[in-house]
Amino acid sequence: MIRAYTFLLRPTVRQEQALREMLADHCSLYNGALQERRDAYRHASKTSVTYGGQSAQLKEIRAFDPERQGRWSFSSQQATLRRLDKAFQAFFKRVKAHQSPGYPRFKGVGHFDTVTFPKDGDGCRWDSTPHDAQRRVRLQGVGHVRVHQHRPVRGRVKTISIKGEGHRWYTVLACDDVPAEPLPATGSIVGIDMGTVHFFTDSGGVHVENPRFLGSMSAELAAAQQHLATFPKRTRRRTKKHRAAARKVAKIHAKIRRQRLDHHHKAARALVREHDVIAHEKLNTAGMTKAPAPRPDPEQPGGFLPNGVAAKAGLNRSILDAGWGLFLGILAQKAESAARRVIPVDSRNTSRTCPIEAGGCGHVAKENRTTQAKFECVQCSLVENADRVGALNVLHRAGLVLCDGA
Repeated sequence: MIRAYTFLLRPTVRQEQALREMLADHCSLYNGALQERRDAYRHASKTSVTYGGQSAQLKEIRAFDPERQGRWSFSSQQATLRRLDKAFQAFFKRVKAHQSPGYPRFKGVGHFDTVTFPKDGDGCRWDSTPHDAQRRVRLQGVGHVRVHQHRPVRGRVKTISIKGEGHRWYTVLACDDVPAEPLPATGSIVGIDMGTVHFFTDSGGVHVENPRFLGSMSAELAAAQQHLATFPKRTRRRTKKHRAAARKVAKIHAKIRRQRLDHHHKAARALVREHDVIAHEKLNTAGMTKAPAPRPDPEQPGGFLPNGVAAKAGLNRSILDAGWGLFLGILAQKAESAARRVIPVDSRNTSRTCPIEAGGCGHVAKENRTTQAKFECVQCSLVENADRVGALNVLHRAGLVLCDGA
């Protein structure tokens, strides 16, 4: 089993400066490689540049600029070039699929926040047996950086990544051969229905409240963004006040992200502890949060009819704030580690089907869902909470999957 561990770094002032220089130099390498690909395609008869060719130039680049490029790990620079190559592969894949291609863009220093070392011991070293109680990670060009290791690392460390987030620095250890830690069997199976009013509702009728982290900090975030927008474009990124305003906005977003991640880990862990099998809907979050298409007005050339884009924007914001995809990914990882089973089922009509699990008739109709919270079957008159109905139908479909598997 593969698992990633994220730990907070505690660098000294000089080490933090070296870490920032490392990010800046890798960002410069990424942008230079991107510029070479653009120039080759535009001016050299559409000649393509590959990762192999750019990687072969690293030795000359390091010799030409030993102060900036020569001081860092060769393998980490190769990983940066692979990152660019993967971006181009994804671009060409989208072009072939007739999707919005999204050509790879240049990275600003603030948007290039991660350096990866592909192999433990090559330019980096996870110090698993320190002489004192403080764990450390050794980085070429930086030194031995203290690590706040809040949990043991299991398995074999494969890759090490260094990530900067404002004034915080993290190390991410990707480990394989991580042993599973099975939990005692409970004999329980549950279905959950994701929502925005409640974060999720299980088939037993238990509601887990939606914390709405973005909404709770919307006023503070809006004030910080408005202050940032007051700076004229010609002075942006040139003054200390502008940089401080930008850091404040980023700090608020980082806090919201950490709160959401913490909530999802705790909610997923509670489900995994209490149930052997957990069923949920297959959710296409990207499709659900897509903006509605414009509706041209046939009677007024160049005009458009109302399409509910404002109301849909509010719903999209609530869905993205809930972070369903992140939660379901965390749930799957924790279930695998605890030898539990997670079953995704078809989400169609789960809130419109009269639940057989609750003694209903199984009738499917749009009229069954009278309000957001109330379900009343038009055929058998069963009345139930709409979110619990969705969870019961998810549980029923998971039972059919288990029967087919048996």
